[in-house]
Parts: sequence; structure tokens; C-alpha cells
Amino acid sequence: MKPVIGLTSYRQRGQTGVWDTEMAMLPAFYLEGVTRAGGMAVILPPQQIDSSDARNLLSGLDGLVITGGRDVESTRYGHEPHAQAEKPDRLRDLLEDELITAAIQMELPFLGICRGSQMLNVNRGGTLIQHLPDLIGDNRYQPGGGNFAHMQMSVRAGSKLHEIVGDKVPNAALYHHQAIDEPGEGLLVSAYSPDGIVQAVEVEGHPFGIAVQWHPEQTLDDLRLFEALVKAATPAEK
Repeated sequence: MKPVIGLTSYRQRGQTGVWDTEMAMLPAFYLEGVTRAGGMAVILPPQQIDSSDARNLLSGLDGLVITGGRDVESTRYGHEPHAQAEKPDRLRDLLEDELITAAIQMELPFLGICRGSQMLNVNRGGTLIQHLPDLIGDNRYQPGGGNFAHMQMSVRAGSKLHEIVGDKVPNAALYHHQAIDEPGEGLLVSAYSPDGIVQAVEVEGHPFGIAVQWHPEQTLDDLRLFEALVKAATPAEK
């Protein structure tokens, strides 16, 4: 049986044909990552849920992807918003916060991507660097215009991420101006970029709770992260 993998999505204004209205949407690269790795993809739109709803929703899934997107609202980790912060998507923040909590409690396999790593860190009580250029002096992680940066990532030996990708990720695709600052409770930092910025964390003691700051859906010639998630989520493998 193919495992069913839920992917969080955007809810924002968009256009299709003659329609210009609010939509639930997700770039198809994410869906391709799941389906090429052998899973079945289901899109989860932002909506009002509580902890009971989250557990009920996840009970019908075998795995979860917390996808990339807009900045997490800074008040969730006790900071005032930076001048360069994006307008928050509070409904999505709420949905993903509840889903992450439930996925950890239920030991459901999940993969966080970019915003997903930041959301996991905030869920666990960690903080974020709100604007990396203030720290490093340039836009090397987010060139702009939809153009991804590419860097080599160093992976921590002994981590679950290391079991999947080895010592290095040579060509990670990056597009972020925020990053993990103080890691949250129970999270192991499992990868860094060359200048020491945290690029991956994982939930200690969880069967598969990994989140990376880079975008594996942009480099689908390397499906190892998606394949590892699908394997962990396959019912016979649990």
C-alpha cells in the first residue's frame, strides 16, 4: 500500500482562468517529491482547528510534510516583528502548530521544509533570526526574484539526517531570509551551512521528525529525503 502523505499549503489570493480570488494552493514540486518517492499526496489547506481536530486529521494520514511559505508570526516566539518581516498567515500558523504537536505526540513521520523547520522550532519553544542580512551582511540565502541559492550543507554524524544523506548535502537549494536561532526543546541540530547557520533539526527520540531549511523539492534528482519519509510512513514499515 502506498502511504498517504498530507502536505500543508497556502491560502492566499491567486488567479486561474477568469477567477481572481482567495485560493488554497501549493507548488506542484512538493507533490512531485512525494509521488515520485512512492507516496500519495493530499493537500491540507489552512483552517481553524484545535488539538482534537489535528489528531483526528492525522489519524487518516501515514505521514506529513510541513512545506515552505511565509514568515512565522514573531509573537509566537516572543519577538516584535522585524521591519522586513512578511505579513503573517495566522491561520496557517495555527494549523501547522497543532499538526506538529499532534504528529510528535502520535509519533507520525513528518518532514519540515524551510518554513517547516522554523515552525517546528517555534513549536518546541525556540526562536528565529528574523532577517539574516542583519547578521551576515548580504542576501546569500535569498537572492530574490525566485532564484534559489545553492550551498553545501554539513550534516551531523549520528543524526537521522546523516543516516539518509551522509556527511554532506552538496547542492542544497535555499530561499530564506529567516533562520533558526535558539533551538527548541528536544531538538537536535543536524546540519549547518558554511557560515554556521542552522540548516536542519530533528526531534530527538521521534521515529522520523526531521526538518530542513533547504528545499529538497527543488532538486528532485535527489529524492532521498522524500523516499526516507515515504519509507517511514509506509504502514508495513511502522
